[in-house]
Amino acid sequence: MKIRQDVFEDKNWITLKSSPGIKPQLVLCFGKREILTQPNWFTDLREQFPDAAIISTSSSGEVSNKKFTDDSIVATALEFEQTDIIVASVNIEVYNDSSLAGNALAAKLPLNDLRFVLLFSDGILVNGGDLIASLSEALKNKIPVAGGMAGDGESFIETVIGVNNDIMPGNIVAIGFYGDKVNLGFGNKGGWNRFGPSRCITNSNKNVLYELDGENALDLYKKYLGKFADKLPASALHFPLALGDNHEEVVRTILNIDEENKTMTFAGNMPVGATVRFMKTTPDSLFEAAAAAAKASIENIDCAGETLSILISCVGRKIVLGSRIEEEIEAVRHELGENITMAGFFSHGEISPHANFVNCSLHNQTITITTLSEVD
Repeated sequence: MKIRQDVFEDKNWITLKSSPGIKPQLVLCFGKREILTQPNWFTDLREQFPDAAIISTSSSGEVSNKKFTDDSIVATALEFEQTDIIVASVNIEVYNDSSLAGNALAAKLPLNDLRFVLLFSDGILVNGGDLIASLSEALKNKIPVAGGMAGDGESFIETVIGVNNDIMPGNIVAIGFYGDKVNLGFGNKGGWNRFGPSRCITNSNKNVLYELDGENALDLYKKYLGKFADKLPASALHFPLALGDNHEEVVRTILNIDEENKTMTFAGNMPVGATVRFMKTTPDSLFEAAAAAAKASIENIDCAGETLSILISCVGRKIVLGSRIEEEIEAVRHELGENITMAGFFSHGEISPHANFVNCSLHNQTITITTLSEVD
């Protein structure tokens, strides 16, 4: 595998690293929505890489091999020497249902020799939980899926996904990696600590929560928040919910609170019968989780050759950490070492397998790291 990385900042491209003679089949671009929707950056990249599939995802902050940026495009070009890729895409407006969109994506990816799927989706119009569940099921729950939901700073208004020069809201793209030479590692950690008793979801509709243990969920949530309840909905980012058991637990972020109807809307489905617990954290816990995710992503793979780690972290973590956000990235870099190339973005939702590598979920308030290389 060969890697080149460039950053588009202040209307100029700067090359951060480049393997000699690289002829990429794939370029992954993570960038600010307002820049991605301008044509000049894409024209430059297409001239540089005429034969590559150029996939772009709007972000809430970009991560390059060198630093965190908030007003740029990070473009990472990849040449695979022994791995084939197939790019499949759909737009949610055609299907108007995230589960159907997931099935349609899977139908475009032949299963024979499929090793891994890298998934990027609109972060506003698509129900990530339904998308991932249907895609994974269509792939027989045997193929790991990782990636992220596009961001748009801290606005939560509009995101875009680009498949070459088709850059628009509603797009979903799946990149299939084929063959037995691609080397994969995954890590995902929250760094959130549970408090209070476990509660059972007794009334919900997809990602809208009504009741826990037969009690109104919003009233119960406010009770646990105490003085922080006065600062809702902003303070909700500091107190997500743990969904599921310790074996396969995901974090769910609260997106909105409806005081009139006494409901809570989450960035992922909240199924009836599932168990939840309240959560809180400290900056040090988030940094430790970032380091642990990085370590998990490389502990079982050979990183001697060119290796890429794709870091996707929740915009909620960025907001919680504020000016200390670069410490999260530094914690990852410390574990990865200097030889692994790093690229990524802050997202509206993170996609990563659990410990078994094939049971994939939508995560919130989580840092996920996918590390890949090629073996001889």
